[in-house]
Amino acid sequence: MDFKVLCVGDVVGNPGMDRIQRSLRYLKRKHSADFVIVNGENAAVVGMTPQQGEDILDAGADCITMGNHTWGKREIIHYMEDCPQIIRPANYAPQVPGRGWQEFETKAGTVAVIDLIGRCNMDYGPENPFLLVEKILKEISAKIILVEIHAEATSEKLAMGWMLDGRVSAVWGTHTHVPTADVQILPRGTGYVTDLGMTGPKNSILGIRPELSIQKFRGDLTDRYKWADGPTKMEAVLFTIDSATGKCKAAERVDLYE
Repeated sequence: MDFKVLCVGDVVGNPGMDRIQRSLRYLKRKHSADFVIVNGENAAVVGMTPQQGEDILDAGADCITMGNHTWGKREIIHYMEDCPQIIRPANYAPQVPGRGWQEFETKAGTVAVIDLIGRCNMDYGPENPFLLVEKILKEISAKIILVEIHAEATSEKLAMGWMLDGRVSAVWGTHTHVPTADVQILPRGTGYVTDLGMTGPKNSILGIRPELSIQKFRGDLTDRYKWADGPTKMEAVLFTIDSATGKCKAAERVDLYE
């Protein structure tokens, strides 16, 4: 049986939230997705509120992943403890709240989702994701295993994909908010893409008003980042997985633009 997983790029600000609420169920129906994963760490630009988490789940997501802005809204801490559908990077320090991976019961049986954060230019000093994921995989018996790596460096994401090729069903990257054109199935059957992209303002720099980013790079005095106005987009990848083997059969971009 084919099991289709829709992975949606980082939601940015109110425009991204509006796009998720208006279009996620449509995209899910259009591609007959069985399971939906959304990165929500920028829903409030920096972090995600509990209400935004509820709204993303109500819009059709089955799992929300986080990243380097996990703790941007401190009120998320208790909500994350109580909501198993939200996972934060597994390689954060072990004393922090939340869970770094979770198993979900689906029509294809148990599906495991692992969230990791990269170390290149992330300035968080978490545990080595390459070593930690090896430990996590020993605890998982599910055939379908999905891995997100929230990282800056394309090489780090690629290295994770190739290391896990044939051992997990799909690996995808988030964080840079720029969709990559390398959607593929690696030689041993793992679906892969370096970055999903983002969900939010189309005419922006990573979701932010262009003039604010330009000011920063010019060295000007800058204002606080604000999301851009105007048309929006939802960038996503659909992985089709053989539920009997856990191997990826197809992978394709399914971006949606206004």
